[in-house]
Amino acid sequence: MKIIGLTGGIASGKSTVTNYLRQQGYTVVDCDKIAWELAEPDRSIWQIYFARYGSRVINPDRSLNRQAVADIVFNNKNELSVINSLVHPLIKEEMLSQVEEARSRGEKYIFLDVPLLFEASYDKITDETWLVYVPRNTQLKRLMARNHYSREEAIRRIDSQMSLEEKKKLSDVIINNNADRKRLRSQLEEKLEKLMLEGE
Repeated sequence: MKIIGLTGGIASGKSTVTNYLRQQGYTVVDCDKIAWELAEPDRSIWQIYFARYGSRVINPDRSLNRQAVADIVFNNKNELSVINSLVHPLIKEEMLSQVEEARSRGEKYIFLDVPLLFEASYDKITDETWLVYVPRNTQLKRLMARNHYSREEAIRRIDSQMSLEEKKKLSDVIINNNADRKRLRSQLEEKLEKLMLEGE
């Protein structure tokens, strides 16, 4: 089985790519979805946040106040680093469990959708890495339009991640998402066809 790490940056269009891959019948293990599920009340990530920040990050219904967490970690690089070091081993454990399930089903390819693929060293468990790339200016404009952020807030969110230029140097396959969806889809078809040919 070939494990392909898929990454991008905030507002780069990675979700569009993963949706397309699923439509084509590929298994995509979604790191963010795992993190979301593990942050449900009383689950492992929820417990980490509650132990560290107390009730200020917990809603009255005991769900995690994700905005409160984001306000803390995106404004303090040290906190972001500490939280990542606590949370990533839990996510990685669940991710590897899902990879093994796909292997036992006899799947030939599996995609790992991981925003922090290189930062958290998830690339070490992949056979190949794919990057959904956009120039920084496009990323900034899309993020401001999508999330209604000020320019300053959008820059802060982008700068909390490794730059796409850095990720580009580390990636095996670059998917340029600077045009429309039709162009994006044709690139994906081309990359997947190449993948199939290599696997024969």
